[in-house]
Amino acid sequence: MESHEVAELFDRAVEQLRRVVGSGASDGPDDGAGLLRHAADSGAVAVRLAVGKLADPDRVVRGAACDLLGLTGSLHLDAREEAASALIRLAAYESDPEVHWAIARALGDTFDARALPTLVALAGSPHADVRLQVAVAVPAVLDDPPVAAGEAVLIDLCADSDPQVREWATFGLGWASTADGDAVRQALWDRTQDTHPEVRVEGARGLARRRDPRALPLVRWLLAQDEVHPLTFQAAAYLADPTLLPLLDGFDPSVEAVGQALRECDPLLRAQRDESAWLLLNTVHLRRPDLEVAVCGERCDLGLYLDITDGAGRTGHWFVDGLLGRAGNDPERAADLAIADVTAI
Repeated sequence: MESHEVAELFDRAVEQLRRVVGSGASDGPDDGAGLLRHAADSGAVAVRLAVGKLADPDRVVRGAACDLLGLTGSLHLDAREEAASALIRLAAYESDPEVHWAIARALGDTFDARALPTLVALAGSPHADVRLQVAVAVPAVLDDPPVAAGEAVLIDLCADSDPQVREWATFGLGWASTADGDAVRQALWDRTQDTHPEVRVEGARGLARRRDPRALPLVRWLLAQDEVHPLTFQAAAYLADPTLLPLLDGFDPSVEAVGQALRECDPLLRAQRDESAWLLLNTVHLRRPDLEVAVCGERCDLGLYLDITDGAGRTGHWFVDGLLGRAGNDPERAADLAIADVTAI
């Protein structure tokens, strides 16, 4: 796409966005996002245009430029570093809360760890919509394990006065990140007492994902309610406690979250899965003793994974249940599929 075409799309998007801002309406089909997404397809051309618009005196133009940087970063890996750098520079002197909102949202789309200090600063905004975007964006820029500043800002936002901010921060802390420790667990536990039901179930799921024993009686209580939130079944799966099976009985096992909870809480089914994983690993070793093969579990995750590395440095990583599913639950066939996959890389 030529630069003049990108500029035309941007100008049209600004006019649409200006009408939305003037009417006080929320984002909708005429907020210019579709035009900006089209402009973002151009990659480097879009970044150059957006960077040039960040100094515009019109806040609507600056906000649209931030949106374009975020969209371009989400589509083009090679654009993320430049987009993040421009947004970080803008945040150092920007004072308009509408633009702060756009900066926070766009920084999350860059997945750049350098954005964290800027997001931490924006978390102190008096505007709930800015803090909400920070809560959404922070998990996207955290490394694994997350740095202390990232954990701290999410912990603070978990106790925000706005329930939507609390919900997203609890999701980010408990589910989107692998942060752990006494402060993290206390923040999640506090949210299980929240007045907002969505926040409560996020807190319970986050605790269960860390196998915190305090989650078990809480999940028992949630499963016994007249209406059970889908996240509660995920929490039950992480706890993998057989005492939850009677409470899960009667729910539709064809629902993915219910079926997963039933499988994880049933010791017999878990033992069968472990045996299949062992047979899979052993078959790969017997077929190709030259390959390095391992079965492992990932922290804060369910199930087992198969890892294979060959002498040329080619690697493969499979979710065991998914690989067995491809092979009709035949470990020998699954081993052949894995070997074929890794040698074809």
